[in-house]
Amino acid sequence: MHIHILGICGTFMGSMAVLAKELGHHVTGSDANVYPPMSTQLEAQGIELTQGYDPAQLDPAPDLVVIGNAMSRGNPAVEYVLNKGLPYVSGPQWLADHVLQGRWVLAVAGTHGKTTTSSMLAWVLEHAGMSPGFLIGGVPQNFSVSARLGDTPFFVIEADEYDSAFFDKRSKFVHYRPRTAILNNLEFDHADIFPDLPAIERQFHHLVRTIPSEGLIIHPTTEPALQRVIEMGCWTPVQTTGAGGQWQVKLLSEDGSKFEVMFEGDSQGVVEWDMTGQHNVANALATLAAARHVGVVPSMGIAALSAFKSVKRRMEKVAEVRGITIYDDFAHHPTAIATTLDGLRKRIGDAPLIAIIEPRSNSMKLGAHRDGLPESVVDADQVIWYAPANLGWDLAGTAALCTVPSIVSDSLEGIIERVKSQAQPGTHVVIMSNGGFGGLHGKLAEALK
Repeated sequence: MHIHILGICGTFMGSMAVLAKELGHHVTGSDANVYPPMSTQLEAQGIELTQGYDPAQLDPAPDLVVIGNAMSRGNPAVEYVLNKGLPYVSGPQWLADHVLQGRWVLAVAGTHGKTTTSSMLAWVLEHAGMSPGFLIGGVPQNFSVSARLGDTPFFVIEADEYDSAFFDKRSKFVHYRPRTAILNNLEFDHADIFPDLPAIERQFHHLVRTIPSEGLIIHPTTEPALQRVIEMGCWTPVQTTGAGGQWQVKLLSEDGSKFEVMFEGDSQGVVEWDMTGQHNVANALATLAAARHVGVVPSMGIAALSAFKSVKRRMEKVAEVRGITIYDDFAHHPTAIATTLDGLRKRIGDAPLIAIIEPRSNSMKLGAHRDGLPESVVDADQVIWYAPANLGWDLAGTAALCTVPSIVSDSLEGIIERVKSQAQPGTHVVIMSNGGFGGLHGKLAEALK
């Protein structure tokens, strides 16, 4: 079957394309923005990419068009599909029908940490010899591919609350019907489709309604929004993580790189790994709980976590030039920015730390998170904010409220010049964006030489 995917370079759609190819379909796709790591992964898989949405790419007609949730009415390819009556489906629906049917789905949902936690969980199952399938919204470095079918009933999926398509406004995760579900955390996000936090809580409850009574829900004790979701009605056993939960940790290093895991008061062993930050410790606890549900004893899970490599673009060290270290991070919400900087600060001590932030997500462009931004950067020594041309609010006003030195730049060249003038050997520079950021990472590394 020839499947054509509109919006193929999105992390979810690109991963879905890999699975369709593995099932033996002829897969092609198009996107307005073709950039790594997804574009390089797709090209390596032999999937043909077209830049832009010219309807000519749909002639001759494919057998099925899968339409990404970034596509909207008025897009020329979408209009062509509708006018010609071509068969079409959303990505989550295709996945549910052709990949997840009949499998033991382990889903990782939450505002933050989905990609990292699903990567951890897939790796723990792999390490235990369970050869899971997975679909992850990033490229886990333990696997070097973001999706695969796997050889066993187990399938790990990053379960996103974003909508499924312009014609299906339900959250993607309601299609997945997990048996094991991690609910990591829950904050207001996706201001382009959700009016407020209660609207997202309702979608999370739709997910809870689909989890069988023989399944398992795992969530931290510290998230009031998740508590409200569970209180709307829950028909599934629950395990909790963190303070007062069944799963707890004793930190053995302040930066989270070493900790002891406790389950119902008993020590299960010590994780010693390359990751840092309290958020990753929390992700690890949820991972161990989910893995135990499918038969991986915690000691085996702990051994796997000690060999876990992070995900591309999650505090990924991309260059070290003249003693200056550059990291790439996907953070695009104040909480994620704060936890990323906190983890790095605890690791590097008093070394100089420069944060470069692009407010690029739809919620950021709408200004939904701007009040939380000044507080999110307190662990940096200085911040460079990038103001793209289409930002609809006053970024300079927000930067002025920061308690650390902050400037706004409207060009990559301006950012590079600023870093060159400020960075000394021993400086750490973290670049945060949920897009390609115009290749800033490589350009900065080159300029620092």
